[in-house]
Amino acid sequence: MALFYGTLLWHFFSSTVNLIAILLFQMVSREILCHHLSNNCHFLSTMLSSKLLRLLLFLACTHIQALKQKQAKSEVAGSEVTLATPAVRKIAIEHNINLKDVAGTGKNGRILKEDVYAFLEQQQAPLPVASKPASELLLEDKRERVHGFMKTMVKTMTASNQIPHFVFSDEVQMDELVKLRKQLKDTFSERGIRLTYMPLFIKAASQALLEFPILNSSLSDDCTEILYKAAHNVSVAMDTPDGLVVPNVKSVQTKSILDIAVELNRLQKLGATGHLGTKELSGGTFSLSNIGNIGGTYAKSLILPPQVCIGATGRIQVVPRFGVDGSLMKAHLMQVSWSADHRIIDGSTMARFSNLWRAYIEDPGRLLVELK
Repeated sequence: MALFYGTLLWHFFSSTVNLIAILLFQMVSREILCHHLSNNCHFLSTMLSSKLLRLLLFLACTHIQALKQKQAKSEVAGSEVTLATPAVRKIAIEHNINLKDVAGTGKNGRILKEDVYAFLEQQQAPLPVASKPASELLLEDKRERVHGFMKTMVKTMTASNQIPHFVFSDEVQMDELVKLRKQLKDTFSERGIRLTYMPLFIKAASQALLEFPILNSSLSDDCTEILYKAAHNVSVAMDTPDGLVVPNVKSVQTKSILDIAVELNRLQKLGATGHLGTKELSGGTFSLSNIGNIGGTYAKSLILPPQVCIGATGRIQVVPRFGVDGSLMKAHLMQVSWSADHRIIDGSTMARFSNLWRAYIEDPGRLLVELK
């Protein structure tokens, strides 16, 4: 019987404590009440004459503190929810991006459109060419067979060395093109495309080739005929884990700058993974090489037979220059060098082509106006 009454009293006691805690918790703000009771529990207990009520109040304060800790844990868990607007989530879904992988720069860690585009650009940047591990110190001479892309390069460059080259170099002011690329960068990123200067260089070259078709030709083996190519298949030199490869963008004359950028992105991914095939590597009619990606200002490139011309661009440098009015200004400058087959191309033709290409680069508005 004593056990029965003891159990009954305990349930009543526990229920009373919970009821008091809930009533106190709901009377005023949780934050204020918890702070007030936790700091003044001892003071209130001394003001009450009943020992039972003092005990109930103490247990109620303990219960409230436990509720407060539970609430704090819930708030921490809730704070882990990714903050982003529906528009940002839509962009992430379109590009198959997990927002938890994106660092938010907005208020309270909110993810902005700029954060998604920056993450996307980082993900789509060309894969760095893996450097070969340092070779062990050779204790004796070693022979290695020439194979793969290196074998092709040996054959091509040996044939190229039979061509009488001449080189024409010039300086190009890049200020307007730098501004244009910054304006177009976000638009291209929205479509999942990384925009470099090369698509603009390629399109400008194709537009200039319309005026100078002999630079998009080939000379027969017996040097009796010149074949003018209708398609502008622009070859682009790429540094890959397999070595130097030169795939080409087909029919540039019919492509937009966006189309060229898309194709370059595709070729770069294939090159980085070693999956470039004969289709991508054959049929080039004109070449461009951007040595500035690695470093360097000038380069004398060798022609890829049966082509008759190749251009090499250096890195863009920010240097001081005097304006027309004599004022000192900051200028973005780049060097370009053209190697041509002197058997069918003379210096004046190469110079005029270079001048037109440079005009398109220095005034990209002119290039956009003349596009068909």
